[in-house]
Amino acid sequence: MDFTLTKEQLLIQKMARDYAEQYIQPLVERIESENAVPKEVIEGLAELDLFGMPMPEAYGGAGAGYDTYVVALEQIARISCGPAMIISAHTLGLGAINNFGTEEQKQRYMPKCCRGEHIASFAFTEPGTGSDPKQITTTAVRDGNHFVINGTKRFISNGTYPGPVVLFARDQENGKITAFIVEKFCEGYSVSKPWEKVGWHGGDLVDIYLKNVRIPAENVLGERGYGYPILQYGIAFGKIGMNAIALGTLLAAYEEAVTYAKEKTHRGEPIAKFQTIQLRIADIAMKYEASRWVAYRLGCLANQTKDYADFAREAAMAKVIVAENAFSATRIALDIHGSYGLMTDYKISRLYRDAVMGPQIEGVIDMQKIIVAGSILFK
Repeated sequence: MDFTLTKEQLLIQKMARDYAEQYIQPLVERIESENAVPKEVIEGLAELDLFGMPMPEAYGGAGAGYDTYVVALEQIARISCGPAMIISAHTLGLGAINNFGTEEQKQRYMPKCCRGEHIASFAFTEPGTGSDPKQITTTAVRDGNHFVINGTKRFISNGTYPGPVVLFARDQENGKITAFIVEKFCEGYSVSKPWEKVGWHGGDLVDIYLKNVRIPAENVLGERGYGYPILQYGIAFGKIGMNAIALGTLLAAYEEAVTYAKEKTHRGEPIAKFQTIQLRIADIAMKYEASRWVAYRLGCLANQTKDYADFAREAAMAKVIVAENAFSATRIALDIHGSYGLMTDYKISRLYRDAVMGPQIEGVIDMQKIIVAGSILFK
């Protein structure tokens, strides 16, 4: 069992960290206030192959694996969660096409997505049913060589960027869920204003409205009526990126806490001299180390998994550990700052808002624990 990053992974980690510090850090306030990631940042991330990091080289990806993807995304999220959120949702949608698509579908959609020219989405959450895949109300009606799709999807990442969206609807002929590849901004496709989130500013979440969207039958992803395995994939693999984002937030909170403890003085000496501060720093450091290896391990497992049901259990456990640790550690870092931590002038206040997102995104914590318990008690 080797927990050492390869030379290539260390280079990619440094590349992502350097880019984030040099090109994203100066724009963080703009991203926060405008709730949008500047075009030049998207283009820079694309040049670093971050939009195709775990995807096969045959389709324009970097072929670096999901473990390396986690290592890189952590460094982006350390500076700003918005760009990391865009990459995470994109990788989920693109990964579904890579895993379940036909050769023609892969050739058609993956190269532009891997180059960052198009940005993918994954859409199954709905206003009235939440993220319960068995209650999907969006409909798909067969009409000759096409399907006509109607419905609304809620809280969809990257819905405002051109590219494919892997979308789930109930086939009205057999009553089963089918996955479709829909090209965003086709006729009948529209979106709401971006939701105003507590954290992760810059990564847009919108509602997608589908009014008589007409797509060719060859855009069915996987087999007709067998959308649930693709949903299982999405529910599990979406947590890889979410964990990396939470991990990056935790790392940033750790660094902020250490810096503040060394620089803030009391009666002429740094507050780091107090054992209460030392204990808090140790708590954050331990939460980061535990979370880092859990998140990295999930990336390693993703490189070789074929059974998405088993992987879902591992992903659920990892999500609970990393998200809860990130939230807890960020709260501790805020406590170290005292009343200054409540001021928006201090980075820790933003990190705290970002950390709140983790336990709620890609499945709430209690649901993840139920998934884990079910795999233990009823398998």
